[in-house]
Order: sequence, then C-alpha cells, then structure tokens
Amino acid sequence: MKVGLVLEGGGMRGLYTAGVLDAFLDAGIKVDGLVSVSAGALFGVNFLSGQRGRALRYNKRFIRDKNYISLLSWLKTGNMVNREMAYYKIPMELDIFDQEAFTKSGVPFYVTVTNLETGQAEYPKIDHVFDQMEYLRASSALPLVSKIVEIDGKKYLDGGLTDSIPVDFAKSLGFDKLIVILTQPFEYRKKPSSGRLYRLFYKDYPKFVEVASKRYQHYNEAVEKIIRMEEAGEVYVIRPDQALEVGRLERDPDKLEAVYEIGIRDGQATLPGLKEYLQASE
Repeated sequence: MKVGLVLEGGGMRGLYTAGVLDAFLDAGIKVDGLVSVSAGALFGVNFLSGQRGRALRYNKRFIRDKNYISLLSWLKTGNMVNREMAYYKIPMELDIFDQEAFTKSGVPFYVTVTNLETGQAEYPKIDHVFDQMEYLRASSALPLVSKIVEIDGKKYLDGGLTDSIPVDFAKSLGFDKLIVILTQPFEYRKKPSSGRLYRLFYKDYPKFVEVASKRYQHYNEAVEKIIRMEEAGEVYVIRPDQALEVGRLERDPDKLEAVYEIGIRDGQATLPGLKEYLQASE
C-alpha cells in the first residue's frame, strides 16, 4: 500500500503543518510520497530530513531580522522574503538542512509552481534541495511582493495560485491512501476578488492573470471536493478546528510558536483515526 501526503501552503500558517508533521515524526508515521505547495514545501521538507522542530526554530530565531522577511527587503530586492537569507544562508549556514538524510529517506518530494506564461501548475520533483532551491523559492513566491523566479527560461510564481491543494496530482501518482494537511478550518472559503492587481502588474501574462483572478473559485471548489472525498473515505484530512491567529508573513515569534503547538496537539490527537484509516483495507 502506497501512502501519499499533500500539504497546503498559507505562509506562516504552515507552522501548523510543521507541528503536525513533527507529531508524525514522534509517532513514526511513514509516507511513500509528498506533494506540497508554498509554505507546505518549505516546512514539509524537514519531515523527510527528520529535522524535528527545525521550521519553528529558525523562524523564531530570524523572524524579526530585517534581512529575513521585511518591507526593507522588498524595497531593496523586490522580495519581501529575502532570497539570499531565507533560501541560501539559513539552510546552508545558519540552521543547516540535512540533505543527506533527505536523500536517504528515498521518498519522492514534489513542489507546486505556477508557470506565468501558460497559466498552469507544474510539479517538479525535488531530488536535491540545495541544487533545486529555486523551485522551492518559486513555489512560495507570493505575487506582488516577490520577483518572478526564472528557471531554465521559464517564469514562475507561487504554486498556490493555480493548485492550492494538489490532491488530483497526488492521486495521479498512484497512491492508495492520501493524507491531506490543510491550514484553514472546515468552514473557510476564499472571498471573490476582482483580480485587478493581477491585471495591472502581470498584464504581459494573460493566461496567468486569468487563472490567478479566479483563484478563490478554484480554491473553494478544491475544498468542496476534498470534503466529498473525506466523507467517502478516500482521503484523511487534518485541519485546525478554528482560524489560526497568525498573519501570512507574521513576525511575532510567540504567535508562530502558538500555531506550531496547535499543530503538535492536532497531530497527536489525530493519530488513532489516522492509523485506523491507513490500516483499513480498500
């Protein structure tokens, strides 16, 4: 039986996911593949390297550093989340990511990115985090506060703009069971938006503008579909029971830790039901 794991994004709400995954590490939960989006990719990668607590640790340490995430970084570099500090200096020098352990896990790891020219989601497989860091950066490159990320001549932004919860892609990989970790409560739905800013700032990419402007619709449809799948026993969903009191680019370390602790709690509480789901026959 093959078990897949799908991780939604959500900026610093992703520390909820990090908490759930650390509870999984404590309990010895294994998966056979991981499909992630945005913060789900940045924090979820630590699950495969077995680095419990790393996502919370480095965020608490650096969240108030103007060279990590700040308006100053945006004004100076075009990226609110500083490219050099967040994606290179921290994982390679200051709080080192364990690439060797990631490789030894043998678990396929996919991130979701949005191709600006096609307006479609793409799902690159990450074999070496350091060598393919730009894909992780692209997956979490929020529009308007991030520069477009160019890789091999293609232009990308945040994968959540086209596939916020990539369950369909995960299903296409042939998993028998799917675990989905969401960062919004059951009742959450995105509100309609005009897409005016997308049309203003990304007018050279009409296919991207079209899909990004309807993100709220696609997201809400995905949530409804997941609820139907959950009711049918096709997926096992873990989500917070209420809205997480943390901003997408939250800079209060106490709030970050509180969200992470909610994830730990929910991860521990869900273990009996999760194990029952994983052990149930088709």
